[in-house]
Amino acid sequence: MFHQPEKIPEVDASTQYRFDQGHLVGELAKKIYPGGIDIPTDFKANLDKTKELLKKDKPLFEAGVMIKQIYARADILVPVEDEWDIVEVKSSTSVKEENVQDVSFQKFVYERAGISIRKCFILHINNEFVRKGEIDPKQLFVMEDISKEVNKASVDIQERIEEMLKIIASPTMPKVKISHACHNPYTCRVEECWEHLPEHNVFHLYRVGKKAFDLVENGVMDLEEVPEDFKATDIQMIQVKCSKTKCPHINKAEIKKFLGLLDEPVHYLDFETFATAIPLFDGTKPYQAIPFQFSLHVGKKHHSFLASSKDDPRKDFLDALKKAIGSTGSIVVYNQAFEQGRLKELALAFPASKEWIDSLILRMIDLLIPFRCFHYYHPSQKGSASIKEVLPALTGKSYNGDIADGGTASLSFLTMVQEDTSKAAKLKIKKDLEDYCGLDTEGMRWIVERLGEMMKE
Repeated sequence: MFHQPEKIPEVDASTQYRFDQGHLVGELAKKIYPGGIDIPTDFKANLDKTKELLKKDKPLFEAGVMIKQIYARADILVPVEDEWDIVEVKSSTSVKEENVQDVSFQKFVYERAGISIRKCFILHINNEFVRKGEIDPKQLFVMEDISKEVNKASVDIQERIEEMLKIIASPTMPKVKISHACHNPYTCRVEECWEHLPEHNVFHLYRVGKKAFDLVENGVMDLEEVPEDFKATDIQMIQVKCSKTKCPHINKAEIKKFLGLLDEPVHYLDFETFATAIPLFDGTKPYQAIPFQFSLHVGKKHHSFLASSKDDPRKDFLDALKKAIGSTGSIVVYNQAFEQGRLKELALAFPASKEWIDSLILRMIDLLIPFRCFHYYHPSQKGSASIKEVLPALTGKSYNGDIADGGTASLSFLTMVQEDTSKAAKLKIKKDLEDYCGLDTEGMRWIVERLGEMMKE
């Protein structure tokens, strides 16, 4: 929104966290280039200082140039004899098409400014890196030469830039329909384009993909208006029927079969984790999910663990789980791939516990299954099988605390263990985290109880 920036929503905490992670990654990448010079990012100072420092023949961080109406600033410019290499730093673990497009623009602007570019690189996180003591940036990062891809992306770039400048200069906003471009390569944060859609719209159809845009193009937006000749899957037909009848779909035979898998005493288990681009602890990888909290309900009895420091919480987490969990009975989780993945990582980190961990995995039952398979579906779920949608749809209860999702829980924990967080703030976050994680497992118990009641109705 070039002319109406006020319509862009403020950055939320999760997005700001990603920005902060990117900044940390960028600062670490600079260490690969000793003697490099930081250039101020203030616009005018950046331009003036860049012009001055280009004569120094040293790596430059955030070197910016402007030609007419276009401005570019690469993360790192590296001198190579009489030319320069562009090195763009990314906190992702691979090169993406949008990265190539970004660098092709930078190369175009630099060359128009008289700076000869030899090669272009993406410096991204090595997802196979395992921390062992102090981090060596050269091991943490992977350097990929994208020069050929940039050259391909540069075809007709002049015309595309001129078209963008024309749009920016226009006094009226171009008419743009909602499409895949709203989420590709990034999700547009301006939501007003979607406000005309009804509450139960065709984008809620399970795995509908491009077909939803085809329906909207033909004037079909409400689920109730989906035509009979629409090639819908069985699951999508369940959604359409529920939207029309305003009643849930219940497959009693499949639900009974699922409930029959549960052995007493039933354990309801949930993990909370955090992940960082730069691994904090020895033996961990970039973006590895580190468990810092669990909640366990066995009947109405509740057990829990919540780490309280910024030290590696995994050993204490595992020890507490061993004490809390019984040796018999099903272990119910929601989306078992997540909990099982964390347990397998713990088995690698603490091999003495592998046999015990394997026994837990064998006892796990995934409560997501009856909802992912639409054995139960309520129109208020709007196509989602998330426990955040299933719990209120099935039981009328919901997440109402200050922490209502896993992402917020992760950020809250990291805030809690920071030294500059006040004691009062730490205590509040601790309570909020315990309430949130406890509701996840209690919510699973409520869901299973309600499913059992429905089988008797």
